[in-house]
Amino acid sequence: MTVTPRTALTIAGSDSGGGAGVQADLRTFFANGVHGLVALTAVTVQNSLGVQGFSEIPVDVVTAQIKAVAEDMGVNAAKTGMLATAEIIQAVAKTLDEVHIGRTTDTPFVVDPVAASMTGHALLREEALEAIRTELFPRATLITPNLDEVRLLTGVSVTDTKSQYTAAEALLEFGSQWVLVKGGHLYDAADCVDLLTDGSAVIELSGPRIDTENTHGGGDTMASAITSSLAKGADVPTAVAEAKRFIERCVLEAYPLGAGVGPVSPFWRLANPQ
Repeated sequence: MTVTPRTALTIAGSDSGGGAGVQADLRTFFANGVHGLVALTAVTVQNSLGVQGFSEIPVDVVTAQIKAVAEDMGVNAAKTGMLATAEIIQAVAKTLDEVHIGRTTDTPFVVDPVAASMTGHALLREEALEAIRTELFPRATLITPNLDEVRLLTGVSVTDTKSQYTAAEALLEFGSQWVLVKGGHLYDAADCVDLLTDGSAVIELSGPRIDTENTHGGGDTMASAITSSLAKGADVPTAVAEAKRFIERCVLEAYPLGAGVGPVSPFWRLANPQ
């Protein structure tokens, strides 16, 4: 008898190069055995060399997508990626309340605050960053910023373990239940150490630093792997640990594509790779 899988919703932008955004989320959901649902927020024009432009989806269409799938199919966990504008962020936050997704409900909510490019440059205006801080973070079960996003959101530049802890404390002030400060961009460190905390428990997750330039979509893949585990009923520390192992293998299996940065790869999960 066919068993209906658990569901995970991504609220994010499209990547025309297929390595990040909803494309990365959906293939990660699939690789982790959950059914992916989508609320598209923007269509980007990008390839391995970067983003050349994007068009926002109208706000009412974004919120209608969330309501359509939540009210019919049900959502076991949700995540956000690129939300583009303060207006979209505010509307998404209000809609999540209406469909009972977020830290005060039974449906976990992961915020991947996509706010910086691969080179560390801001992708969002300050009003959108403030909306992430005040609208999304207080509703989040977990937030997963990279170090460039930590700097943009808190003003803290993470350069070592001590400043990683300082950043985590500053992020918790915005109201999420858990914070994950990822250490992948601490390039001088021998290992990749991610710091997970809820202000009480503090967990360091260490993994190998893999020598590859092909890391496109790594943040999206990590967040969507966490969301997959949460959708299947894991608690936050377990979900993050499982996702850490998943993304390490995805980075190890990353492949070159195009003239720039290639994507991380979940293809290793296929039973019979070609």
